[in-house]
Amino acid sequence: MLQNDGFRALDRQMCLRLLARVPVGRVVYTKQALPAVLPVNFCLDADSSVLLRTSAGSDLVRAIDGAVVAFEADEFDAATRSGWSVVVTGRACLLTDADAHAPRPAGGPDSWMPVRDDVLVRIESEVVTGRELTGG
Repeated sequence: MLQNDGFRALDRQMCLRLLARVPVGRVVYTKQALPAVLPVNFCLDADSSVLLRTSAGSDLVRAIDGAVVAFEADEFDAATRSGWSVVVTGRACLLTDADAHAPRPAGGPDSWMPVRDDVLVRIESEVVTGRELTGG
């Protein structure tokens, strides 16, 4: 379904397939009452929620644990003026070893940054939306 503005809406399944193809996205959250964006590497768990690994004492964990956040990932080709963007919106929570009910891939994603006392953060995929830019 092509829209007049050159974008096509993507269904949830296509959004999740696209997310699984890229290693880096951005967490959008509130920090000291202001919007903040942080690039992170990630993976999807068995329930199609976003998993990321960070330090237990990080500012990110303190800001997002228990909060509703957005997560965005995309892929664009400047030469063809095409690409896509997917946004996952949901509650973020810190996973602990006691979270046996939380399905996740073995070990979750590896952090690209050196982290101490690492933890997994899960962002529930409560709302998943996406758009594809079809070329200009």
